[in-house]
Amino acid sequence: MHTTISPFTLTRWQEKRPAGVTKTGWRGTSAELGDIQVVYPAGRDARDAVATEVRGGLIPTAVFETRGPHVEVASMPTLNGSTLRVGDGLVRMSRNRWAPTHRGRSLRMTYLGDTYRLRAINRRTYELSRRPDSEDPGSVITVRLSGLGSGRRVTVRAAGRVLPADVCLAVLFSGVDRSVLTRRGAVRAGLSRALGFWAESQA
Repeated sequence: MHTTISPFTLTRWQEKRPAGVTKTGWRGTSAELGDIQVVYPAGRDARDAVATEVRGGLIPTAVFETRGPHVEVASMPTLNGSTLRVGDGLVRMSRNRWAPTHRGRSLRMTYLGDTYRLRAINRRTYELSRRPDSEDPGSVITVRLSGLGSGRRVTVRAAGRVLPADVCLAVLFSGVDRSVLTRRGAVRAGLSRALGFWAESQA
């Protein structure tokens, strides 16, 4: 089902569970697709895994999970050592971590025959595009994070007629560490992990 959607906003939320785990994420409503919620960490608590989940009215449920020793110092999933599922389907992912440009470092995904590209515009804005084909002009969804503290929000704007899976994937990455999609971000992420491991070793 392809449809044109109007811009919508997700706002920050946080919830402390009895076990001491704090759930964080975004929630809001699309006029065309209904309520949408992004939450992390999602699912079962595991020392070697962290996941983000998105679900909502007319979009499929998706889970992005990262596994490995580096998740012990991560507050959300990263693009390293990850798997992505939309519904019951596995999304194939690949990227060139050595590319010098934002476009070259973008995350490429394939789901149900459609090809997607997740590209950083800057530190707070990213773009998800679905490649056009002979029967479909494709779509572009731009997601921008803004604000501070509890006033933070995510603004979603789409160009073209989108699929529910397009919106699902676009908002999902608001709960994923995308820093490695830029060269500077990759350096910052590496330093942050190194400092985190060092601090944990001193505890």
